[in-house]
Amino acid sequence: MSEGDSVGESIHGKPSVVAAFFTRIGQIYQSWLDKSTPFYAVRWAATLLLTAVYMIRVYILQTYMTHEVNDCGHSATKGIVIAMICTFFDAFNVPVFWPILVMYFIMLFCITMKRQIKHMVKYRYLPFTHGKRTYKGKEETGKTFAS
Repeated sequence: MSEGDSVGESIHGKPSVVAAFFTRIGQIYQSWLDKSTPFYAVRWAATLLLTAVYMIRVYILQTYMTHEVNDCGHSATKGIVIAMICTFFDAFNVPVFWPILVMYFIMLFCITMKRQIKHMVKYRYLPFTHGKRTYKGKEETGKTFAS
């Protein structure tokens, strides 16, 4: 292995500062996990507490949400419910194989961009300069402003 080939190593073979930082954070996290393993009731209580705090925060922020954001929240809720239902069936337990992930990405992109693409087509918006009309402004006289 040549210099710099190892993950997180700089050209000189020493770990980079960023890699060392994240390695240390990972070690601290793992240490806390190891220490908390026997206390499963406390861990579940902490998880439920964090969930309750999150739900209260969402409820408070709901008063500031617009109609469009609420639609997004409704879609997110539907997605979570569908994902939850899918976990109960082995047919949806597909192996992680890159063509499946590519198709999944394309499907998600099409679903999320459908509204934007319809809007672009409706108003004939072309994101590229090819085929767009160009408008000519006033003829330039070559005179500059006197200062």
